[in-house]
Amino acid sequence: MDRLQAMQLFVRVAELNSFSAVAQQMGVARSVVTRQIAALERHLGLKLMARSTRRLTLTSAGAAYLEKCRDILNRVDAAETGIAEESQLLRGPVRISLPLSFGLMRMVSPLLEFARTYPEVSLEMDYSDRRVNLFEEGIDLAIRITSHLGGSAVVRKLSSVQLRTVASPDYLQRFGCPQHPSELMHHACLVYTTGESPQTWRYQVDGVMQRFPVQPRLHVNNGQALTEAAAEGLGIALQPDFIVDPFIQTERVAAILIHFEIPALGIYAILPGNRQVPHRVRALMDFLADHLDPKKT
Repeated sequence: MDRLQAMQLFVRVAELNSFSAVAQQMGVARSVVTRQIAALERHLGLKLMARSTRRLTLTSAGAAYLEKCRDILNRVDAAETGIAEESQLLRGPVRISLPLSFGLMRMVSPLLEFARTYPEVSLEMDYSDRRVNLFEEGIDLAIRITSHLGGSAVVRKLSSVQLRTVASPDYLQRFGCPQHPSELMHHACLVYTTGESPQTWRYQVDGVMQRFPVQPRLHVNNGQALTEAAAEGLGIALQPDFIVDPFIQTERVAAILIHFEIPALGIYAILPGNRQVPHRVRALMDFLADHLDPKKT
């Protein structure tokens, strides 16, 4: 293993805080990773990591070496990126994480167009509504739809989506249509389980944003499934426009509480921190931002 590869391996182990996780990503035995780190320590004449059966911690020398390695690797990556930009040739792998429904409904076409445009870029698409750890799973770019993000995330806002409250005509005929968000607590509600507060929904009333309690009948972590349940008359759902609008157009559900504004959700591109962003990743992010630009849709 050359010096640069050794630095990359050390940074990866330090970021994941695990030999096993790095070995799994590399597809090798854990002992291979531990031997390579030990060889690096012998070469440097320094103890970089303190190991125990339960945890791995950096020594003071290891912490200092980590920052130097990151700086060197970022400079190398920046140099390579500059060359790639000059030649306008994008190549290499990009692993992207996408929310399931939005990814399938809105992202497949632009991602395939990007792949056709840049045949030297290898895309790996992971469609899932679960919240992924970018470092641990080796994700280069994640698309998330949310009302808030952690302060440590490296973020670019791409667009936004509107939320709509919907129910089937059959449900509304049987149980009545709520005229105010406060009436939702007397109805069967279908809640998205990974939301920030699934037991309350937010609406603006008299110019003030308020939270209103709901009575969950179903907990589901996928908006398409929730809207289908609403269309089948099981209750009231609060879901993004890209999911519910086709159901509204076919009159399987109707929009309700339309006079009460609901906060929009942002569509964000999330990047792993402490890392130079490869040109191919930035190019993909720009490509998706252009596709999601509301002025062009």
